[in-house]
Amino acid sequence: MTGPALAAWFFHLLVFVGGVSAAAFSFRVLAYLALCLRRPRDLRRRYGAWAVVTGPTSGIGRSVALELARRGLNLVLLDLDAANLQETSDAITSRHTVETRTVVFDLSLVGTPQGDESMRRLRAAIEGLDVGVLVNNAGVAKPAVAYLHEAEVEAWVRMIRVNLWALTEVTAAVLPGMVERGRGAVVNMGSASSEAIPSFPLNTIYAATKRYVSKFSRSLYVEYRSKGIDVQCQAPFFVATRLVPSAVLDNWLSPLVPTPETYARAAARWIGHGPLCTPTAGHQLLWCLAGVLPDAAHDWLRMREHLRLRALLSQRARAARASAADRGEKTTRAKKMSF
Repeated sequence: MTGPALAAWFFHLLVFVGGVSAAAFSFRVLAYLALCLRRPRDLRRRYGAWAVVTGPTSGIGRSVALELARRGLNLVLLDLDAANLQETSDAITSRHTVETRTVVFDLSLVGTPQGDESMRRLRAAIEGLDVGVLVNNAGVAKPAVAYLHEAEVEAWVRMIRVNLWALTEVTAAVLPGMVERGRGAVVNMGSASSEAIPSFPLNTIYAATKRYVSKFSRSLYVEYRSKGIDVQCQAPFFVATRLVPSAVLDNWLSPLVPTPETYARAAARWIGHGPLCTPTAGHQLLWCLAGVLPDAAHDWLRMREHLRLRALLSQRARAARASAADRGEKTTRAKKMSF
């Protein structure tokens, strides 16, 4: 092949690849717009009168619980703090005419005698209920921006228990009723850190547990769709919750970081629409942009950004300790002067 012919062949190849990429992007945008313009699905009528939500006392979980209540679903709420559960339950019932039940459940204790007792309480709480939706939202993100050797093994084990093991056990407890009734939806909260980008250094265990969530959800989607049950993994990028460092919210990404309320509205609309999604428009855009970069570029950028974030958080922690020590010294001097 001559030089001009080779150049022409390469040009046509680039045009073809660009055309395919543009078509894929356009299809994603059109599908998103079509879903946004469509009348929202009646979740109660389609799936059932009750929803189970884990981790509903703050952030995405609280907003999702409130959004499901707004759509008329009664709620079974699972969390480790009884007072926070009661406050969330009261907030929901004060705004919406739905019923709530609460189950105190430390998800980091699954596989232990205490965890087995909590699972029995969960099964008792949902017995006889028309549970149509399960939202596995609870998750642990810390230790964060840390090398594997820097944290205690028990901290990593706790993350694995909550993000992976507990999600599996709660799903296994709720699914039999859905199978019996022939309908239901399971929504598992994954992460774009395991789906849209090839690596998430210094947050390795977190991303690995979320990869399990994605594969778990996809396989269950195939297993149970013939039984009338929709299983979905939602994989958001950053959402403005307390789990996200303020340093992330202050950079160029901030316009694309939704509030928990905005995310919850989009998340509820996406339930039942495919095995994997990232519900908000900003996150859809980030997902498309992420697909343009080669893996090596992603690896370099993520490591660079996480090292920068690690240094910034360390600096803020030192400043906070110094400020606390200074306040302690002033208090001590004041006490001495009062004598």
